[in-house]
Amino acid sequence: MRKRSAIALLGLAATFVATPAAAHGPDKEFRRLATFPAYLNSSIDDTAAAEISTVTEDGRTVVYTDSPGKRLGFVDITNPSRPRAAGTLALDGEPTSVAHLGHLLLAGVNTRESSTDPSGQLVVIDDRSRKVVRQIDLGGQPDSVAVAPSGRYIAVAIENERDEDVDDGAIPQLPAGYLSVIDTRTWKASKVDLTGLAAVAPTDPEPEYVSINARDEAVVSLQENNHLAVVSLKSRKVVEHFPAGAVTVSGVDTKDDDRITLDGTITAKREPDGVAWIGDEYFATANEGDYEGGSRGWTIFTRDGKVAWDAGNTLEHIAVEHGLYPDKRSDAKGIEPENVAFAKIGRTPYVFVNSERGNFTAVYDVSNPRKPKFQQLLPTTNGPEGVVVVPSRGLLVVSSEEEIPDANIRGSVQIYGLGHGQFPSIVSDDKIPFGTLSALSAVPGKRSQLVSVTDSAYTPTRILTVDTAQRPARIERQLTVTKAGKPVGYDAEGIVARRGGGYWLASEGSAETPNLLVRLDARGAVQQEIALPADIAAAVTTNGFEGVAETGNSVWVAIQRSLKIDPTNVVRIGKLDLKTGAWSWLLYPLDAAPIGWTGLSELVAVDGNTFAVIERDNQRGPQASIKKVYRFDVPARWTGTPTVKKKLVKDLLPALKADNGWVQDKVEGLAIGGDGQTYAVTDNDAIDDATGETVFLRLGRLF
Repeated sequence: MRKRSAIALLGLAATFVATPAAAHGPDKEFRRLATFPAYLNSSIDDTAAAEISTVTEDGRTVVYTDSPGKRLGFVDITNPSRPRAAGTLALDGEPTSVAHLGHLLLAGVNTRESSTDPSGQLVVIDDRSRKVVRQIDLGGQPDSVAVAPSGRYIAVAIENERDEDVDDGAIPQLPAGYLSVIDTRTWKASKVDLTGLAAVAPTDPEPEYVSINARDEAVVSLQENNHLAVVSLKSRKVVEHFPAGAVTVSGVDTKDDDRITLDGTITAKREPDGVAWIGDEYFATANEGDYEGGSRGWTIFTRDGKVAWDAGNTLEHIAVEHGLYPDKRSDAKGIEPENVAFAKIGRTPYVFVNSERGNFTAVYDVSNPRKPKFQQLLPTTNGPEGVVVVPSRGLLVVSSEEEIPDANIRGSVQIYGLGHGQFPSIVSDDKIPFGTLSALSAVPGKRSQLVSVTDSAYTPTRILTVDTAQRPARIERQLTVTKAGKPVGYDAEGIVARRGGGYWLASEGSAETPNLLVRLDARGAVQQEIALPADIAAAVTTNGFEGVAETGNSVWVAIQRSLKIDPTNVVRIGKLDLKTGAWSWLLYPLDAAPIGWTGLSELVAVDGNTFAVIERDNQRGPQASIKKVYRFDVPARWTGTPTVKKKLVKDLLPALKADNGWVQDKVEGLAIGGDGQTYAVTDNDAIDDATGETVFLRLGRLF
């Protein structure tokens, strides 16, 4: 549920026609075409969100609600691969939803002063002149706007949202919400009473979302009441209503404990948020939950309230397999399905499901609404809210509201079209949860195997075996690191598989823990921990070890950022002689970042004399500028701390931009495989203030 405003519409409902599923191929798949930050309609320093979207009748302009800016935003998608800023329209309040009817835009605008004195309007705008042509008093706080396929009616869910600071957000908190129905012949608004329906707080219905079928029937989700109602817009009467019910789901993660363990069980009310008709006899709900529920999936109901199909634990398992499961939400509502859309594109009827916390949209073929078929997962930016389909152009538009400028997370509009995309580039099965892939290493003697390692976002530390012969690359095995026979957690930022068996880990230190080189045997058991010399340890910042390599009798480490005793434009490469225990150091010169800082995030031995590194800035999205692979040679012998000469091998930014998403900042793994190919991978930050997308790059023969 949105706290400032609500989820809204999906444009016009489409008529459902059951047809045989076509063969899986480009016409059944979607690829990301573009990501448009909402701030492009104002300035990069502006706080701008994109919550709910519609697309104009000609299919060429996205219109989105920008709640913080109290405005509508416009994006020209004449060329959907190159969207262009098309300006904004200021409103006298907070827009919560937008829909279209012909050349008219219909914006629900919240003008309330307080929860106990709600008010709002339906603002009708000509999409060509962008002039307001009428304003209709709705008598309460609007939360979702839908237009009947017939064009005869507009339905607005008037939530009159409760104050969450009162009684911990418990309901009832009057005044009650209702459904407002506008007849487009007269533009008069009528109120449909929804009190007395639900078993939960029957005096205080809080309608969240509305969708209309071809019979001029609106289905309304009463999220906090865990109830659903079907309203005849012609008669202004409730013709069906029923509880959304509860469900027991096993095999899900229920603990926020820095590990993804699918062994828990929840029993929860569905508390549906988004709702969308699938033709006239079925509708889908996104079961986000609120303060008492959330079943972590989505459901297809029949018109009279029978469950035709329920996702159970399957959507969360799909998220785990794609590295998009938000462990920090495990003790709450997990992936939080937020919204649903239905449309028929070509011969295929689809349902699209947004996950607010997993940052993805799941695509299902619902040719048989009693047996939906999962098609693919589409990665989004943070907090996908709105989802709207343009069947005539084969386009999907997802708008994401999360706006954290300091973390380079920005509200945005994403556009997808038919065709095969690059995501996912790496997957697992749900028995091997993954994320935070902070390093890569070839496996000696194995042509198509790499290993990666998880960092401190997850515990205990796990070594993951990646099969590069498969596309997408597949995580096939995991090995838990142990110390004295017990699982142990390190902030592992580097790994190298040793020729004689076992591994070296580079564990990054913090204010409380030292930087450590950790030697493991082939079973992942700790054999040795090696700390830095005292003088170097005292000079390391919290950005310490970020890469490890081995040549002969030496172990090499890369320190991410400058020591306190060194200039800010250089970092250190360390060499540990395993025979003598002596350390020696090289200086590595960094590129200057236009924004933020630059550092090293990986170290790979090309041969005994040549090394490769990843040099990157700490920026993501359009601000990202330095993501590069460099190589350098080391002197045969040296004294002091000589500076190496680096040579650019590969600029990774084009590859990171190629899938048209939010450019990932943490390119942290690099390896030269046994097949001679070079691979790189990003750390997804456990979906904590990050999109969570893991990008596995196949870079070809670079060395």
